Amino acid sequence: MSSDLLVFSGNANIPLASEISNILGLPLGKANVKQFSDGESWVKIEENVRGRDVFVVQSISLPSNDNLMELLLMIDALRRASSRRITAVIPYYGYGRQDRKVEPRVPISARLVADLIQAPGPNRVLTMDLHADQIQGFFHIPVDHLFFSAVLFDYLKSKEIPDLVIVSPDSGGAERARFLGKKLNANLAIIDKRRPQANESIVMNIIGDVKGKNCLLLDDMIDTAGTICKGAKALLENGAKSVTCCATHGVLSGDAVKNLNSTEFLEVVLSNTIQIPESKQIDKLKVLSVAPIFAQAVKRIHNEESISSLFI
Repeated sequence: MSSDLLVFSGNANIPLASEISNILGLPLGKANVKQFSDGESWVKIEENVRGRDVFVVQSISLPSNDNLMELLLMIDALRRASSRRITAVIPYYGYGRQDRKVEPRVPISARLVADLIQAPGPNRVLTMDLHADQIQGFFHIPVDHLFFSAVLFDYLKSKEIPDLVIVSPDSGGAERARFLGKKLNANLAIIDKRRPQANESIVMNIIGDVKGKNCLLLDDMIDTAGTICKGAKALLENGAKSVTCCATHGVLSGDAVKNLNSTEFLEVVLSNTIQIPESKQIDKLKVLSVAPIFAQAVKRIHNEESISSLFI
């Protein structure tokens, strides 16, 4: 690997950043990232980055505001230290659900976060499974968008699940489910639901044949797990043989662990874009690492090679 490539990490997901560095055959860049007693974040880059191609790995996960601030300060420190190129590697893009105005007098927070990330002057962004594709257009710099489905495909193919149906928990995720279903030669189903208020959902109808099928519920994230658990119960009530829960980002707030453990899932499959604390004990949990695909993307960006060819 080229000697001018460096990978740094904030405090959001050091294990993922370390794994990416190990795959690349590099030590993780030395940086001191901490908080003062009054809550202010403080950063010091502890090695020479002048003229180097630098990647900063930082998910905007809980605590979202602190992790976002760490990312901004690290980019600013690297730019002021004369890095040749800075790529913000954001495995989980927090605030992504607030991507449009759904009622009067509310912000478009996903756009504001994009503006904040660009303020200290990164050259590009590398991320995975944005909640809405249009978030890429909120940036004025290149955005490379990776997909967990590439990792999930290899895992599911190895399991050789018979009578598999890929199920989207809502119409918005239908394209994601259709893409994976096509690669696995599986059928598609969609759950039609209505959400009376934030973090609550009511399953109304299932579009597609799930009776006697092994269903895989696929979503981009699990927050409180209310949507996906109610979806699983609806599938089982409609004759599904089994239900597997799959999501890219394990936000896991509120009663998520309780909800997941009280639902008859065959397996709960998540990625490690967000570090899952040991305190959150989920039954039948399988965590698939996205470090290999991020490492490949970092290598290709560094070598000015195509990213899209990873998904062909």
